[in-house]
Amino acid sequence: MKKAIMARLLEKIPSNSGMELPPKVFTDMEGEFIDFIEGETLTVRFPNKERYMNPFGFMQGGIIVAAIDNTVSPLSYMLAPPNITKEINTTFKRPITKSDRYIDVTASMIQKTSTHIVLQAEVRNGKGKLAARGIANCVFIKDRKP
Repeated sequence: MKKAIMARLLEKIPSNSGMELPPKVFTDMEGEFIDFIEGETLTVRFPNKERYMNPFGFMQGGIIVAAIDNTVSPLSYMLAPPNITKEINTTFKRPITKSDRYIDVTASMIQKTSTHIVLQAEVRNGKGKLAARGIANCVFIKDRKP
């Protein structure tokens, strides 16, 4: 599944875009494509690593937001022209604990205009319980030269 989703992503990106896919941060976080429903959702799994923990032993919020960004971005490239994340608003519902081996992030589109795309994401812990929600506003890149 992972290779098929990556192949689909790469075919949607113009060859002269100058983009590096997958980006190094996705690789560093060991993101793994789990599921893709054409035109609807993308789910990515990220391992929960000890180095991601805050002093209380929970996954740090910034890591969760990075996982959201690393999920909404590839979906946005499949649904819209190349774009960058302008803002992400995140609401945390429950902590990701040491016992959670991974998180699954599922992204879907809310809106697309001529200038931007808005996506939402749900972050679930290893037991499938909702841990966070995010809304990302991504703006299209105009006249980008490689």
